Amino acid sequence: MSKLQIPVETQTLGNGLRVVVSPDHSAPIATVGVYYQIGFRLEPRGRSGFAHLFEHMMFQGSEHAGKMEHIRLINSSGGVLNGTTNYDITNYFEVVPSNALERVLWLEADRMRALKVDDENLRNQRDVVKEEVRVNVLNQPYGGFPWLDLPPVAYRNWPNAHNFYGDFADLDAATLQDVRTFFHTYYAPNNAVLLIIGDVEPKESFELARKYFESIPPHPAVPSADVTEPRQLEERRGKVEEKFGQLPALAIGYNMPQRHERDWYASALLDRVLHGGRAGRIHRTLVLEKQIAIAAEGGMGFPDAFEYNGPTLGTTTIYHKPEYSPEATIAAFDEVIAEVRDKMLDADELEQIKVKCRADYFSMLEAGGAGVPRFGLMHALACFTLFDNDPQRVNTVLDNFLSVTPAEIQATARKYLVPTNRSIVFRKPIAQSAPAAAHQRIQEGVQ
Repeated sequence: MSKLQIPVETQTLGNGLRVVVSPDHSAPIATVGVYYQIGFRLEPRGRSGFAHLFEHMMFQGSEHAGKMEHIRLINSSGGVLNGTTNYDITNYFEVVPSNALERVLWLEADRMRALKVDDENLRNQRDVVKEEVRVNVLNQPYGGFPWLDLPPVAYRNWPNAHNFYGDFADLDAATLQDVRTFFHTYYAPNNAVLLIIGDVEPKESFELARKYFESIPPHPAVPSADVTEPRQLEERRGKVEEKFGQLPALAIGYNMPQRHERDWYASALLDRVLHGGRAGRIHRTLVLEKQIAIAAEGGMGFPDAFEYNGPTLGTTTIYHKPEYSPEATIAAFDEVIAEVRDKMLDADELEQIKVKCRADYFSMLEAGGAGVPRFGLMHALACFTLFDNDPQRVNTVLDNFLSVTPAEIQATARKYLVPTNRSIVFRKPIAQSAPAAAHQRIQEGVQ
């Protein structure tokens, strides 16, 4: 089989901004992304929620583009735009007809250079963020489960364990100077990567990047967050009350290997064995065969695992029937885990998993998230650049997954899928009954 040969060219500007260009002339569109190496777990103590807050602040206008002007100019070009906050990165991206590339670069450079940070925008967006938390988490069945519930139980280091949406007290206490300091600390060209992908010419793209970005001064070296965790030596458990749903649920998270270790590649294939959709062993056993649960899903997130640059959990989320106790559910789950530890995977089953792994990687590079053309390629290039300083890895990383052997998968299961390396959160309903819509939402959302 021929190797991937995605064209990738890179340059680093004088201010430290890394620029990655990947031309593809199959359609007359350009995808542009600016990724900053600041995410949920990298925000400093006392500033919880700032990473997410700034995702909102960055759309409130800059020196030469007033409020809503950035959005209006992209939309009037026939394009779309958005931004997301993750554990270790915050990104902003636009997709436009390729003849609008220069306009996009000017807009992104303007807000990197001179974001409009004032009292009005701070008050407005702080309230927007708090309302988003209320609507999407606090007042939703199983809101934040398990991604907000599990880290405080699993981790001992504040960067990994704190509430990633932000403590309302931290958000309310934020002053204008706090926000400006955060911007000038993390939203720096030397803490970012610019991606230009699609119907573009590398030479012209680098010239435009220099024209609009190189005069932005670099900031002092960004403080490095310590995200290391002490070795876990015992099973950890926690409980969370469920206000709206009527099904008991639990989430089991195992500490995963470090990024790009050999075990990390093996754990991604092991993840497919356990969580490969309806064919995954956990769903097949707990939902279809034993009918203990109405849903069982999870994983370490391949290929989204590329976006993590620190401690990561391989997580299984189970919504089980009330007539089965949490302990009975865990016992059934443990039987599935024992099987992959005790019995080596059949070569034919592994080959099928590798075929699906390859197909998913290719699909991710073509589209990825948010329905944005080449979003996945942009995302992978950004993470490989920021975390590994190697954007060319996009062409070679798949080989490491496809070379994993059955023996390596079994060894990884024996090493990592043990009770002393896991944490469990129990989500217990506090109401005797709940609106039918809540029950229906869970059933529909986990199919």
